[in-house]
Amino acid sequence: MPAPPEDQNPGEQGATVQDPWRPGPPAPAPAPPPGPAASDWPVYPGPVPGPMPQPRNGMGVTALVLGIAGVVLSLLIILFWMSWLPSLLAVIFGSLGLSHARKGLATNRAMALTGVILGAVGLLISVGGGVVAVVTVKKVTEDARARIDEVKAAEAAEDRKAREEEKARHLSFGETYTYENGLKVTVAEPQPFTPDDYVFGHAKGNEAVQVTVTVVNSGKERISVETGLPNVNDADGASTELVIDGSGRQKVITGYVLPGRKSVGKYAFSLPPDAADRIEVEFSPDAKVWPDAYWSGPN
Repeated sequence: MPAPPEDQNPGEQGATVQDPWRPGPPAPAPAPPPGPAASDWPVYPGPVPGPMPQPRNGMGVTALVLGIAGVVLSLLIILFWMSWLPSLLAVIFGSLGLSHARKGLATNRAMALTGVILGAVGLLISVGGGVVAVVTVKKVTEDARARIDEVKAAEAAEDRKAREEEKARHLSFGETYTYENGLKVTVAEPQPFTPDDYVFGHAKGNEAVQVTVTVVNSGKERISVETGLPNVNDADGASTELVIDGSGRQKVITGYVLPGRKSVGKYAFSLPPDAADRIEVEFSPDAKVWPDAYWSGPN
């Protein structure tokens, strides 16, 4: 085997040995990209951008105005029924305004939202006012009908009472009618009457009858009999004439009737022969205060 040359330096040989853990030299920088190829055509500038579109805030403004109008009208007692229309429009326009704001077409989202809220409040107040108005009108109507029914019932009761009182004032001979002041009146069945030769009110051929009226005071105070003269109607309903003669048998009730006392009146009347089969007697102690009572029957 040949020996290594002697002129070689071992230190130099060792110096040429590289460290495997030492980083190598940095990589070269990449080459720049090639520029645009040269062209013989001229270069024109790009299009100029147009102006930015105006925000569509009209819906929000309209909603706010209508919402305020709806709330104001709903608070007025007279005009609350008109508030539903602007309130409803406020909700509609406000919803459209919110939609535009979400799409970036409007910048007044808060205004549109306020319009929706005011519109909803106006609608609620309007509906509530309408319900209150309906209930109030219904109650007033029912009260008016109730009052009308009460008036009708009272009138019917008065009519019924009047008919009953009228019926109670029509009696047969011998029955007694009592007035509210406690005066009791009884008319006896008429009796034949023969006038004397000196007579007034009795035509020749007529039939004369005597009517006896008895008045009793059942009250606690004396009662004045102002009209103590009865009226007598014949069978045809015609008034008859009072017979006056000189016999002194007639007696007219006048003056006061004391409590517990009675007064008797006797009267004679002339009846035509063709209407003397039935008579009716009317009597009232005071025609200005008390209605007449009626006694009737065959003669």
